[in-house]
Amino acid sequence: MSMAVAILVFGIIILIHEFGHFIVAKKCGIGVVEFSIGMGPRLCSFVKGETRYSVKALPFGGSCMMLGEDEDDANPKAFNNKPVWSRIAVIAAGPVFNFLLAFVLALAIVHVAGYDSAELTGVLDGFSAKEQGMQAGDVITRLNREKVRVYRDVTMYMYLHPSDPVNVEFVRTLEDGTSTVHTVRLEPRYSKEHGGYMLGIQTKGYRQPAEGIFETVKYGAYEVVYWMKTVIKSIGMMVRGQVGAQDMAGPVRLVSMIDDTVEETKQYGLETMLLTLANLCVMLSANLGVMNLLPIPALDGGRLVFLIVEALRGKPVDKEKEGMVHMAGMALLMGFMVFVLFNDIAMLLFK
Repeated sequence: MSMAVAILVFGIIILIHEFGHFIVAKKCGIGVVEFSIGMGPRLCSFVKGETRYSVKALPFGGSCMMLGEDEDDANPKAFNNKPVWSRIAVIAAGPVFNFLLAFVLALAIVHVAGYDSAELTGVLDGFSAKEQGMQAGDVITRLNREKVRVYRDVTMYMYLHPSDPVNVEFVRTLEDGTSTVHTVRLEPRYSKEHGGYMLGIQTKGYRQPAEGIFETVKYGAYEVVYWMKTVIKSIGMMVRGQVGAQDMAGPVRLVSMIDDTVEETKQYGLETMLLTLANLCVMLSANLGVMNLLPIPALDGGRLVFLIVEALRGKPVDKEKEGMVHMAGMALLMGFMVFVLFNDIAMLLFK
């Protein structure tokens, strides 16, 4: 069952990504040769109109093969014969549709389960927050220059800067209903009991119901923004060497995570399991959207770079040179995927 759920999760995310390319290509009058879910040999397929629709053996991947995408073709429906802004729209549509999927799922999560408020329920003795006068009911709104919208912003900040002093801005609502804004400087202190640095603040520890459609949309959108920011910060940590191989998760470990999620939540009922899986889908879909927009050859972001250069200079980059760049990028990506695959297997075998 868990494997089926994992395949379903990956399948939906990839399907939406490729559907974004597909539907915008069709709207722009570009011929689509094949629309497939999965990689490798075809399991089954059918042809409708000009397009072959396929399901392939390996569930990790997919494609939307367009006419004249990587070669010259005299057909007016060929990708390379369309205006540059149409081609930009087609390439950008995949990541954009991933963000849309994440937003729709996030709306459902916030509507049903609410959001994790940054309102304090108390402060702990012996820590900086209490010494600086913070108290239950205070709502954290900023850490240094970073805005705080949900409590996960606080936990993420502390993860990245565990022992650094931080300026905390918070709002306090008085008995007469008026609000005041305060800023204090907190010094994290190490707690042997909790095994890490702490500011000494406590929150509700559960999601707070959203009040009305506006708040649902607001926090639904921020769920997506939060995961996008998290991916970007994680990439920065990788570049700075703060994240090692043991922290990277590829398809194998993601399947294992989904399996663990199903096993751990099914005892709490179908709704809890579905909400947890939906949250995982929001994370994965936002992750895929951001990663595909990185300016790496062979990815959507790399192709967008060449198209934007074409739009700015008024003529395309030499196709042969562009093809060589994408080929080199694909080789590097394949090498990285092999590394991640073996790293996944090693981590699961020796955990």
